[in-house]
Amino acid sequence: MSLAPLLAHDLVRTFGTRRVLDGVSLTAAPGRRIGLIGENGTGKSTLLRLLAGADQPDGGTVVRPPDLGFLHQEMPYDPHATLADVLDDALREARACLAAMDAALAGGRLDEYAALLERAQEIEAWDADRRAEIVLAGLGLAAVPHDRPLRTLSGGQRGRLALAALLVRRPAALLLDEPTNHLDDAAAAFLEEQLRGMPGVVVLASHDRAFLDAVCTDLIDLDPAVDGPVRYGGGYTAYQAERHAERERWERRFAEEQEELADLRRAVAVTAHQVAHNRPKRDNEKMNFGRTTGRVEQQISRRVRNAARRLDTLTREQVRKPPPPLRFRARALAAEADGLLVSARDVRVPGRLALDRLDVPAGDRLLVTGANGAGKSTLLAVLAGRLPAGGVRRRPGLRLGLLTQDTTFDRPDRTALQTYETVLGADLAESVPLRSLGLLAPRDTARPVGDLSVGQRRRLALALLIADPPDLLLLDEPTNHLSPALCDELEEALNTGPGAFVVASHDRWLRARWPSRSLHLP
Repeated sequence: MSLAPLLAHDLVRTFGTRRVLDGVSLTAAPGRRIGLIGENGTGKSTLLRLLAGADQPDGGTVVRPPDLGFLHQEMPYDPHATLADVLDDALREARACLAAMDAALAGGRLDEYAALLERAQEIEAWDADRRAEIVLAGLGLAAVPHDRPLRTLSGGQRGRLALAALLVRRPAALLLDEPTNHLDDAAAAFLEEQLRGMPGVVVLASHDRAFLDAVCTDLIDLDPAVDGPVRYGGGYTAYQAERHAERERWERRFAEEQEELADLRRAVAVTAHQVAHNRPKRDNEKMNFGRTTGRVEQQISRRVRNAARRLDTLTREQVRKPPPPLRFRARALAAEADGLLVSARDVRVPGRLALDRLDVPAGDRLLVTGANGAGKSTLLAVLAGRLPAGGVRRRPGLRLGLLTQDTTFDRPDRTALQTYETVLGADLAESVPLRSLGLLAPRDTARPVGDLSVGQRRRLALALLIADPPDLLLLDEPTNHLSPALCDELEEALNTGPGAFVVASHDRWLRARWPSRSLHLP
């Protein structure tokens, strides 16, 4: 059995009145590891479900290998099953393949034996039991007893066990939805190594830029900001470079078209009035003046008509203006202030945080790292004054802003634009229009915030902070639920914006490139 490709052609999927996928095609050959990227709501999970056969398209076709594994959001096992049951299921094909090989060889069925041998080599059947133990250890599950019921595991443990079962099984096609969720750095690095060694097809959806860069041979951007899905060769670094080049081409084309439009408008408005018969006749021209003037008028009229046609066409088909990159606006004196903004001494929040000393001066860029439960979110809440704790002093009049992980608004019935105008006030909202920030699509600004996705609500919260930035901005996992491209813009904005920032993040890409100081919470 040779490894087969995964093929999708012209997939369409609609939910209610919203078309999530519109004519998406994909070819994934064995050995290719394809990453699906884009904002929440662009159809990454929907596409994976269609590829897996867990959902049916409204149009289009999928041809998939018979042996396909899909990382479900929930464990596809009975809650009363044990870890051993999950491993037995994952190892079933390898063990059955080896037993069938023995039977075929003993019966002299050499053709059958040859086919089974090829499959055993593909799934590394002889090494399957040892691989199972390696995978469990690599994903942080080695200490979990094999007789432990699944219902007693945490959500993170169940997710890692489902991933482990697929890695042990080694299907011909592997579909993964946000596989690095619930993984620490060591487990994520282990998963990257495992996926790079997969001989078959891998298609995954992820916001994890470090993971995309380490694993993927191709990226497909499903973001509707581009004209349909676009496939890029290489990992995330290559994608960044190509997107940067695309942006430069877009800006250059826009500038050239705007210059041409201005020239055409002048030509249409001015040239028609520069008619030759208004000039005085020269003596040697009097006999031929009528004939010459007619030719000149015809030429001018033809040029005006051509310019008008081109102006009409270009006005209708001109490339839209590139949205501005994410930037934090400078507030008066925000960047020039000096001294301490916040100081913390002997801060104790029982069971959540123990911090001996921290100073945040003006203009500071501080990255807070640590494992889940180390107290990163608690520290930000303490600095913001939302969680009472002794030993914290703030500069009088200090303006603080906090982006929490769970973004909610008091009035979910208000549209995004109404919320923006209400929070900022009419004058500031007018001077910094929501559309100018490029964080929400125009159609989404008219939707109630309660109907927005988690990522869209976080973008609205970011917009409010960018439009009226505080002296000290506290960001809790700011890249969660954002597209990789927007995460890049956010990092650039943090590096160039005024004021001070304290960022709590587990994002490996951000941490590896953080240019300033950091604080690790054990």
